[in-house]
Amino acid sequence: MSLSAGRAERAPPTARTGGPVSGTADSDECVRCPCARIGGTKDNPVYQVGGKSFIFFRNPRPDAVDPDSGERYSDVIVFWVADEAEKQALVQDEATPFFSTTHFDGHPSVLVRASRLGELSLAELQEIVQDAWLARASPRRAEQWLSSHPSSGMPSAG
Repeated sequence: MSLSAGRAERAPPTARTGGPVSGTADSDECVRCPCARIGGTKDNPVYQVGGKSFIFFRNPRPDAVDPDSGERYSDVIVFWVADEAEKQALVQDEATPFFSTTHFDGHPSVLVRASRLGELSLAELQEIVQDAWLARASPRRAEQWLSSHPSSGMPSAG
């Protein structure tokens, strides 16, 4: 199931179940993914599965800036997605904090500012992390996890 599926029926942010996401929840969810490894730096971690990044924290770049001040965003997180259709569904849905830039045209990923993660419920964050992990895990590893977890949920190491 994609994060955007059923978006029309979603309750307003104040009424969503699961509560808002904390500032470190994304890191906590990533490290629970099976075979996930953390690389990068303290300020810019990179989460990988099988040597492939599935989530990483970007350095400030000129393609992601505050529209009013022109200041580069320093809190952009990149999540891989399965394909362009999933990317467009997330980016075009005004109810989500996801966006993209021309730098990522043709790249199967979406961006989100860490400062806006609180707009997602924990279940939504778990789903986007799971989908990123599944998009980058080997077919064998993804199939093993999916077959042992018939209902959607977070890939976990245990």
